[in-house]
Amino acid sequence: MQITRLDLRRFRRFDDVSLSPVAGVNLITGENGAGKTSLLEAMHLMAYGRSFRGRVRDGLLKAGAPDLEVFVEWREARSASEDAGIRVRRAGLRHSGQDWQGRLDGENVAQLGDLCAALAVVSFEPGSHALVTGSAETRRRFLDWGLFHVEHEFMPLWRRYVRALKQRNALLKSGRSQDGLDAWEHEMAEAGEPLSRRRQLYLESLQDTMAPLLDGLAPALGRVGLEYLPGWRRDAMPLADALLLARDRDLQAGYTSVGPHRADWRIHFPGLPGREALSRGQAKVTALAAILAQASQHAARRRAWPVIALDDLGSELDRLHQARVLAWLEGSDAQIFITGTEAPPGLKALDMQVGTFHVEHGNVSGPDATPRG
Repeated sequence: MQITRLDLRRFRRFDDVSLSPVAGVNLITGENGAGKTSLLEAMHLMAYGRSFRGRVRDGLLKAGAPDLEVFVEWREARSASEDAGIRVRRAGLRHSGQDWQGRLDGENVAQLGDLCAALAVVSFEPGSHALVTGSAETRRRFLDWGLFHVEHEFMPLWRRYVRALKQRNALLKSGRSQDGLDAWEHEMAEAGEPLSRRRQLYLESLQDTMAPLLDGLAPALGRVGLEYLPGWRRDAMPLADALLLARDRDLQAGYTSVGPHRADWRIHFPGLPGREALSRGQAKVTALAAILAQASQHAARRRAWPVIALDDLGSELDRLHQARVLAWLEGSDAQIFITGTEAPPGLKALDMQVGTFHVEHGNVSGPDATPRG
């Protein structure tokens, strides 16, 4: 997967800018606060429906603008069911912070998830350590994104479960315990059990990819282990029984306390009592290993690498770990975006095409960057 064109309009500090990235490494330099990260945010928005810094209404709109626009064109390998070769795809999004309009390959898109399913981007940024030290929601989102892109059956299951969960919660809040709880609990169990199994299998596969990768990045940590926590005592009872057992408690609380929406996963290292024992630097390297492992998993399952975006790499990792990351990336076939105030040491020594862009005063300059308007 290779982005060949990225257009931003009314996006943070940018009025109207377009750039044509190279297939290898795209280095985006500039002073702190110049807007380097905004270019990565725009790609992340198209792949996730939100920036890694938050939602559109949390500051993505340029001050005073009614909406923003992002357009992405990329090349990708055709699927096994299609003719061999490369196809060009195009996606556009206009977002006001409340309402949105999307188009994919010339057609209107009804659901934002359908637009996000088209472009695969994995991002490492200053907040990525939350994957290790943050909330369970962050880790669930990480698993679900990976499954969303490699298993066609996962998204219908997830939507089915979320719909049933919302209906059960509405009944719990109203106190009408006889108005359909049985039916919605049955629906939750029917969707939640296979959803949970898919998450666990994905995490087990991810560990097999992540372990040797992390051994290369931070060998002192030891062999990593990942443990899935399903959100109920799955070893003791099926989800339907867990929901029934928790019903009285949930009626008092007004929400559903058990199920895959409460799932989490843990990271274990030999010799360390838990993820809380990791230093901030170790947590960052561990999170990066998980993100790169997910990219590698995607490549193995989809026969195409996702775009890899690394924000402010020089500030997040020391020179030794930067060198190890770049060496690993050199062995991939991914298109890479790296931001920083300067080029990472050792970048020029890599056997990869490098395109350099510079951000200053709301404009992007480079071999294929065009400020407009």
